[in-house]
Order: sequence, then C-alpha cells, then structure tokens
Amino acid sequence: MALTVGGGEGRSIRGLIRLLAGAAGILAMLALPQPALAEGEILGGTLTYRAGDERTPIEGVSVTVSQNGTEIGTAVSDAEGRWEVPVPGAGSYAVSLDIATLPEGVTLTDPTRAELPNVAVIGGQRKVVIFPLTEGEGSVAGGGVSVYVRVGALLVAGLKLGATIALAAVGLSLIYGVTRLVNFAHAELVTLGAVLAFVFHVPGSGPGWPLILAAIPAILLVAGFGWLQGRYLWQPLRRRGTAVLSLMVVSIGLSFALRSLIQLTFGGQPAAYPDFAGQPSMIVLGVPVVPKHLVTIAVTIAVLLLVAQFLQRSRTGTAMRAVADDRDLAESSGIDVDRVIQVTWVLAALLAAIGGVFFGLNESVSYDMGFRILLLLFAAVVLGGLGTAYGVMAGGFIVGVVVEMSTLVLPAELKIVSGLVILILMLLIRPQGILGTRERIG
Repeated sequence: MALTVGGGEGRSIRGLIRLLAGAAGILAMLALPQPALAEGEILGGTLTYRAGDERTPIEGVSVTVSQNGTEIGTAVSDAEGRWEVPVPGAGSYAVSLDIATLPEGVTLTDPTRAELPNVAVIGGQRKVVIFPLTEGEGSVAGGGVSVYVRVGALLVAGLKLGATIALAAVGLSLIYGVTRLVNFAHAELVTLGAVLAFVFHVPGSGPGWPLILAAIPAILLVAGFGWLQGRYLWQPLRRRGTAVLSLMVVSIGLSFALRSLIQLTFGGQPAAYPDFAGQPSMIVLGVPVVPKHLVTIAVTIAVLLLVAQFLQRSRTGTAMRAVADDRDLAESSGIDVDRVIQVTWVLAALLAAIGGVFFGLNESVSYDMGFRILLLLFAAVVLGGLGTAYGVMAGGFIVGVVVEMSTLVLPAELKIVSGLVILILMLLIRPQGILGTRERIG
C-alpha cells in the first residue's frame, strides 16, 4: 500500500526540510576556514569629554589593565587623549580609570563605569575601550564617589537594566503561558532588535536615520519575524504533536543558529548608537544621571502599562488569558486558538525588540547581547511566576536592581551571580513565583 501525505502535512515536512537545509548551510559557513588574524593584542582608546557640541581630548589620565587581580599594565593618555596597554593574549580583562587623575571640571557620566570588569579580547585584536566623560562638577571628578552617589547611581542603573529585562521577560512569559514552550531563542530577538536599529541608524550601514526613527522599522521587522517563526516553525511542530521537551531542544538550536547568523552579518565587535554615545549627565537629587537612562525607564513603564491594559481590557488580551488558563476550554468556547497564539508570538517579539533597542542604547550593540541577559530573563520569569505577565513585569525590575546593587558587596564581574541566586532561592522557597499559583503535577 502506497504511503500518501496530505497537502498540509506535506507542506510541513517540506518546511522542516528547508529549515534543516538552512541550518546545514549555516554550519557549513561556520566550518569555512577563517582568515588569520594579526598577532598581538592591545587594549586602548581615546579619552575625550563633551563640552557643548565639541569633544576635547584629555591628557594625563591614568588607565590600568588587570587580569584575575594581577596588574597587566598602566597607561597615561597623551595630548590627543590616546592610551594603549599591550596584553599577553586573548581573554577577559578589567580596565579601570583613575578618577583622581581627571582634570577639574571633568566627570564620568556614569559613576559605575569607572571600572569595566569584563572586557573581552580575541586573538590579534586591538580592543577599543570607551569611558563616557563629560563636562561638569560632582563627587566623581577628581576624587572618590560618596556612598549616597554610588547607591543612587546603582539604583538608576538597576532600574534601567530592569526595564530591559521586564520588556523581554514579559514576552517570554506570554509565550510560555499560551504554548507551554520555554523559548531559549527569545533572547536572540532582543539582539535582532538592537542590531536592526543599528543598521537603520548608522550611515555607513543604512540610511542613517535618527535612532527614534530607526527603531520603528527594526521593531516591526522583529515582530514580523516573530509571526513567521510562529506560523512556519512552531505551528507545524505543534500540530504534529511534538513533545514540549523536543520543542525546547529546537528552540536551543534556533538560538545558536540566529546568534551565528547575526555574528556573521554584524560582526563580533560591540558598537554604540552614535546619537547617544557619551551623553552628558545631569544632577538629580545630588546624583549624576544620564538622561537616556531616565527615558528608558519612563518609556518602559508606559509600554508595560499599555500591555497590561491590552491583556486586561481588549478581546484579544482576554482570549490570550483564557488560552493560557485552559486551552481546551477556550477552544470549545469558540476562541480561535491558533490566531491567539500567532498574536502572542508577534507581541512577544515586539516587546523583545523594544528591550533590545534600549539595551543597545544604554550598553552596546553586540551579537551576543541577548544571550548575556538570558539568565536574568529566566530569573525574572521565575520570580514573577511562569505565565503571569504582571508578576514578570515586577520581577524584571526587582532582578535588575538586585543585580546592580550587588556590586556594593560583590566584584562587578560577579553581579550576574545574584540573578542566579534569586532563581535558586525562588525555586526553593516559592516555585510558583510572586503572583503564580500552585499547580498539582502528575
């Protein structure tokens, strides 16, 4: 008896074959021999500060490079603000600026950036390190940072990081609530949003639009990609009855594939949005605050409030909550479950892209930026409660503040560990999270 395959199933199989062929192509490109890199690794940069619309080089500032607590070398900026420290090889280094050597009237825009604890250098690379300096007076310039200023700056930094985590984690929680899929590839949507905004923003790679305009097509494209993967990857697998564990493995593979593609196209070096690089700080309640941090926090809160209203008051949001509560009951009540799932994929991707643009605005744009905060996304989801959007919103801000505040007692390179501690403690004490409910399994 001949084996026949229906049209819908045949298309699903052909789609899966194309996906596997694409993955094979990516692996083949990764396997190609790479060009040899020049020998010798150097950490360096140019120290300048913004005075009005001009940038002025700073001479005589000391910069120290160390690794694992051992000093590698110290350099002093020249008349053009340049400094360089050769390093013994590829690896991770701590780079610190001696704030006591800054001239009077020059200050760091962010007091927490006087030491960069984890600067990665690859073989043959001349790594450029940027310290954001600006014109102004304050406790940062020419002396130590007071406890009040440091705590205030870390609080703002924590809220800023928490804003990014909350935006991305809400989408991750919505996907889990509606499909029961733990999507490890969600972090790459954060990266994709930041990278596409960079492409539209930088004149050398795109039209050179202002970042506010460049972010719009980037976010829409990522939202469209969310729809595409939901429709042509996850929906066929779901209809075939693929186990949740298998879907999780697929998401891990998709994460690796997307990260490799972004690295191949964007490159391995971090970059900054030119519009807001070295933005001068302002004093708020005695604490120097960079305006873009306040904008990030304010816009994020506004977006999250809109999402909450959408989930609470709109028909689609009500349907999403119904599907998350009981899919079979929702389907029997006349709800188009497939449509609800597609809307969820689009909304989750859109929120991840917004979070990625803000992350790139406040930190830097790199191919692995989403992967670096993936643990914190899961910590926020677990803290707030799996599938509970409102709890995850709060959990994201809590995780961000705790991670940044932990540097008061921990070395900066270990601050991510505090996110892992939150994850473990919540699983031990209250596995359902802040706003989650107990469920009987088995």
